[in-house]
Amino acid sequence: MKKILKLLLISLLLTSCQTMDKNEICINDICFEIEIRDDNEERAEGLMNREELDEKKGMLFIFDDSSKYSFWMKNTLIELDIIWINENLEIVWIAKNVNPCEEDPCPSYKPQENAKYVLEINAGLSEKYEFKVNDTVTIKLLEN
Repeated sequence: MKKILKLLLISLLLTSCQTMDKNEICINDICFEIEIRDDNEERAEGLMNREELDEKKGMLFIFDDSSKYSFWMKNTLIELDIIWINENLEIVWIAKNVNPCEEDPCPSYKPQENAKYVLEINAGLSEKYEFKVNDTVTIKLLEN
């Protein structure tokens, strides 16, 4: 019995000591591996010209300050759900099934509440996983 407990303890310690190898965001225990966009140039490019996005992946835009950031789908090839998250890590607005922009001017999508983060994931996932306003979000970032 002591040997089994010792093995379980060692296994638990090894698991908890592993370093995180990816940036991740979780909503209601549903987690996505994320790419980070935290400067103006990166944010401007976003998911432009990408032909696909894996179901469990997304892009997180991080801003220095909270505001009502608007997004558009210029040169974006895939449908997305766009999720605005405030500094308290709560969802404040979701634009679902946003289509790529096919003619200028492209429509903009803007929340009614301030946000510090914006998450883009594949269209339909917000509905599939029943994400809603006021859901709590957890962000796990690799240390730089």
